[in-house]
Amino acid sequence: MSRETFSSSDSSTTSPESDDAAPAREAAAATAPKLRADAARNRGLLLVAARDAFTAADDDAAVSLEGIARAAGVGIGTLYRNFPTREALVEALYRTELDDVVESAHGLLDGRAAFDALRLWLDRYARFVATKQGMMPALRAAWSSRAARMAETRERIEATIGDLLAAGGADGSIRPDADAADTADMLVGVFLAMGDAHDTRRVGRLLDLIMDALRPAASSR
Repeated sequence: MSRETFSSSDSSTTSPESDDAAPAREAAAATAPKLRADAARNRGLLLVAARDAFTAADDDAAVSLEGIARAAGVGIGTLYRNFPTREALVEALYRTELDDVVESAHGLLDGRAAFDALRLWLDRYARFVATKQGMMPALRAAWSSRAARMAETRERIEATIGDLLAAGGADGSIRPDADAADTADMLVGVFLAMGDAHDTRRVGRLLDLIMDALRPAASSR
């Protein structure tokens, strides 16, 4: 009987606190996706505003973080919650846009020889770098404090070039012994040679020289 009484009491006993908390938990669960969506939207707006600001500026020191927040339509506190420092914002912008450049490579192979796809991708990368001139001081600061990030960026560029070179070796449009690390070194050399200036025609000529070095020998065509 005691066992029966205990069972009845146990099954009928509820916690007023848990009953009261249930609606709050449900409301929080329903609100969480919206908060995440709002946070993602704000981050995206900040990156777009930062891209526009740094692209328009000759010097990153002239870019105001308050101005970026204003252009994004958010408060400066929201900017700092997403990007605690100027370098963090610049690095996030660089890496986000690099994602787009890297991911575009395979689509360039559709309907064209790998040689032509690589040349188009080099142009795309050159345009990407050209828009980052105003960000370079902040980027250098970010890279110097996190060397691993710079190495990771280099590895992604090298891997993308390697994929295009492999496709060129397979279709015969690129010499089979072409090396991704060598090609990446030549590409970096182009932009080191340019310094802070960006002469589109000169960059094009230097990229053409890289491509000439990658052509297969006449006897192997």
